[in-house]
Amino acid sequence: MLDRLFLSRFRNHGETVLSGTAQFNLLVGENGAGKTNVLEAISLIAPGRGLRRAGLPEIAGQDGGGGFAVSADLCVPGAAPVRLGTGTAPEKPTRRLVQVNGANATATSLAEWLSIGWLTPAMDRLFTESAGGRRRFLDRLVLALRPAHAGHAARLENAVRERNRMLADPRTPDPWWLDAIELQIAEAGSAVAQARADLIAQLDAVLAALPDAPFARPALTYRPGGPIAAEVLAEALRESRPRERAAQRTLTGPHRDELEVIMAAKNQPAADCSTGEQKAMLIALVLAHSHLLESGGETRPRLLLLDEVAAHLDPVRREALFDRLRTGSAQVWLTGTETAPFGPILEEAAVWHVREGTATRM
Repeated sequence: MLDRLFLSRFRNHGETVLSGTAQFNLLVGENGAGKTNVLEAISLIAPGRGLRRAGLPEIAGQDGGGGFAVSADLCVPGAAPVRLGTGTAPEKPTRRLVQVNGANATATSLAEWLSIGWLTPAMDRLFTESAGGRRRFLDRLVLALRPAHAGHAARLENAVRERNRMLADPRTPDPWWLDAIELQIAEAGSAVAQARADLIAQLDAVLAALPDAPFARPALTYRPGGPIAAEVLAEALRESRPRERAAQRTLTGPHRDELEVIMAAKNQPAADCSTGEQKAMLIALVLAHSHLLESGGETRPRLLLLDEVAAHLDPVRREALFDRLRTGSAQVWLTGTETAPFGPILEEAAVWHVREGTATRM
């Protein structure tokens, strides 16, 4: 688990230290106090752009001169603590820096040390927003199980971007260069698509064994945006060149995948369900994913960040959520405007009051 967290010039936090953590860690304070900023800082100790998907210059505090820093001590039983850090330097505010025990490292390498998942109010729109949001959500779940997924996804994104640039160029693309780019898309895309398909099948099997209550049980279907096998995808890309050159973008491949979700009890698309039902389905997905990590023998420390999750659940569902989290091995970080909804876990939780970018242990 994370034993000590340090934030420097991170949004509204000047210098904030949180230590003496527990399995449950609760951040309490008014809206705008900086609770979610702490969760965002934790989420950046993982590959990707964090739970807000913010640009690096947006994160640095106004008085930080364009730079910020986050570090965390990761404690694993039977092993020496590991210090993970990330941030930016004032002179290069758009370049992310990463360190492991003081040595420079890559952002993707952070996935080797721990897995982090989160649930935020913005994700309440997961079922109604674009397919891209669902793909990003799915990729975070895959990454927790397969650290190499970050590299495959990055290579796919870069290759698709390059192919789109070539398709939009008024000059006729070099077919040999297109062949090379499409091979990259096919190889990385096949790995990404297969990992997504495997995860959805595993999640759906876990969810199928759950009762419909107290959480609304979702049923999942993977809709691939193209062939999954690398050689078949490469051929499909080659054949689609005339049509996609006219569209000036790549229309075939896992960057067009879709995650279809329905509420099993009603056989109703998740997008058409109530806000409460959608929230309950999201929580069921997160808990099913946690079960996969537990049953799969995952040895990396796991963190679960739950932003304002209790405010949208009735007492029965809150109690069920806390019971499920208590039996798992993940370290849980929660936020709320008051302690009352967290009564069942207060005695076992580390609690901080957050006010104007400072955190005080309660």
